[in-house]
Amino acid sequence: MPGDDPMPTMIDVAFPLCGRALPRDHRRALTEALEGALPWLAALAHAWLHRVNVAAGDGALALLSGRSRLMLRLPRSRADDVNVLAGVELTIGTQRVRLGEPRRRELLPHSTLYSHLVAEDTADEIAFLNAVAGELVALEVRARPVCGRRQAVDDGRLAGFSLMLDGLSPEASLRVLETGLGIERRLGCGLFVPHKSAVAVGA
Repeated sequence: MPGDDPMPTMIDVAFPLCGRALPRDHRRALTEALEGALPWLAALAHAWLHRVNVAAGDGALALLSGRSRLMLRLPRSRADDVNVLAGVELTIGTQRVRLGEPRRRELLPHSTLYSHLVAEDTADEIAFLNAVAGELVALEVRARPVCGRRQAVDDGRLAGFSLMLDGLSPEASLRVLETGLGIERRLGCGLFVPHKSAVAVGA
């Protein structure tokens, strides 16, 4: 019965972000600031930072909106330990942001998942898809990968593609949500969220 299904071992914890802007390429600086505030975080193998949604544009700074969130995906057993971040101010480059009260978000399986950037050690799309296929086999996940645009972040040190996975079973969907794909999930790469269509993959 559905009520007998085990709860996912991972959970998302979201903090409202109060501030004007973040550096557009903020992944590493934000991760390092968080690890400075929570020294145990860097040693936790399964603790990953979601990409922060910021205003589109090409400038060095990206404006925050009232809906901008800092979100961590981490083991459920450590979720209470990040509550101490509420009210903390972080310096990210030239910008300061304050974290609001956290809210938990359960990982829910969907047949279609999307990641803004899956990073792999290759710039070639075919090699990228082959690497993804190998990871999915290792996870025993069957899905239809749809590759989006290539992009580079972290001053060009990280590159990859946006990726949609379609046709996932509920069990496979949760497995992907709880493990991610590719490298540098610590910097927000390879984390998946539910998606309703393939439209955003090429956006």
